[in-house]
Amino acid sequence: MTLIKSISGTRGTIGGQAGDNLTPQDIVESTAAFGYWLRQQGAVPKVVVGRDGRISGAMVSQLVIGTLRGVGIDVVDLGLSTTPTVEMAVVMEQAGAGIVITASHNPKQWNALKFLNQHGEFISKSDGEALLRIIDSGAIDYAKVGDIGYHLPVQGYIQKHVDAILELPYVDADLVRSQKYRVVVDCINSSGAVALPPLLKALGCEFELLNKKPNGRFAHNPEPLPHHLRALRETVVEEQAHLGIAVDPDVDRLAFVCEDGSWFGEEYTLVAVADYVLQQTPGNTVSNLSSTRALRDVTERHGGQYFASAVGEVNVVTEMKARNAVIGGEGNGGVILPALHYGRDALVGAAIFLTYMAKSGKRPTEIKAAYPAYEMVKDKIQLTPEIDVGRLLAKLETRFKDEPYSTIDGLKVDFPDGWVHLRKSNTEPIIRVYAEGQTQESARAFAQRMKAAADDILQQKT
Repeated sequence: MTLIKSISGTRGTIGGQAGDNLTPQDIVESTAAFGYWLRQQGAVPKVVVGRDGRISGAMVSQLVIGTLRGVGIDVVDLGLSTTPTVEMAVVMEQAGAGIVITASHNPKQWNALKFLNQHGEFISKSDGEALLRIIDSGAIDYAKVGDIGYHLPVQGYIQKHVDAILELPYVDADLVRSQKYRVVVDCINSSGAVALPPLLKALGCEFELLNKKPNGRFAHNPEPLPHHLRALRETVVEEQAHLGIAVDPDVDRLAFVCEDGSWFGEEYTLVAVADYVLQQTPGNTVSNLSSTRALRDVTERHGGQYFASAVGEVNVVTEMKARNAVIGGEGNGGVILPALHYGRDALVGAAIFLTYMAKSGKRPTEIKAAYPAYEMVKDKIQLTPEIDVGRLLAKLETRFKDEPYSTIDGLKVDFPDGWVHLRKSNTEPIIRVYAEGQTQESARAFAQRMKAAADDILQQKT
């Protein structure tokens, strides 16, 4: 059982002892601290709250809403929703902040509180640190009876989200409707079941939903990876569908299955969407250091510049703003389109990809074949208490100083035909080792080369 309170929010497994798991007590403490912090900042005392379809979602939502009201915060309650919808609703409601109740791709026993600022974006590192200090201190003043916040349940924000997507210049709804695409969607028993149907109906698609009851009883591991999506891949072939769509429980990650049942690749979701956007609006792009090099290649093909950020959505968004990027995101299927909002959004990614298919006349397999072929492997170095991670990475930096490298988030070394990225995990006693090459074998060789160098340094103990 686990409880993690960090600058990006509070998450953990439901049940067990307070302080060791995500219990009602921990939920109240974190929410109260957030509401109190907002009041201290002089922010608009209104917070938008939404949740994914997890089993614990309604219970956690009730605790969050009651606690916010108890510190004098008004609550706009979206109920069952998506992370990108909540992000957009914060701005539409002119609220001071938002809370998304979701553990993203984690299994059903997990849940989390993710905190948004007044722009509908994840709070910054400094704001997260200030919030943690309040949580630790427990010094919170609650509202007097006449100052208790109100509770406003609202409906219709998913439709507002869809309507905003349809207004984008990158989405040609009429053209997509004319194609009468057949689509299969794995909703993973969560918010995708309420968010994808109105979008696909608006685009004139015939669709079949798998795992369509949003009850949080996930039919399989909820992370949208190929070995979890066998039923989707098989159904696409059986139904002779044009496209398969998979999302995670809060609908901010997007993965495609091609018309022949093959895997398009979550790393290539952003690449394909960016390719289409850059055809319409040339400019710069951003992804994190652990994302595929294919985005750089496509960006440069369109005359733009590619920039890499530290891992984490807030870091990607910060870099996108600094570089005036027209699109960005993460290689886990996270598409961020500033023309809509600064957050990963599976709905806008799906709409743009369908438009790309319609305008190009190409099938997903043909779109994928046009991109540089890279393969990625994910490995790790197990940490022990005596390992000084900072010293190890510094020594590795010296060893590979003749290659282009970055130290903005751990150590990433670029080679002519691939790269390796090492960064200390925030949740496990490991160093994550991600590598990419032109084949699985070459990617694995890059990872093993770095791990061997690390082992050699650790053996020297000097």
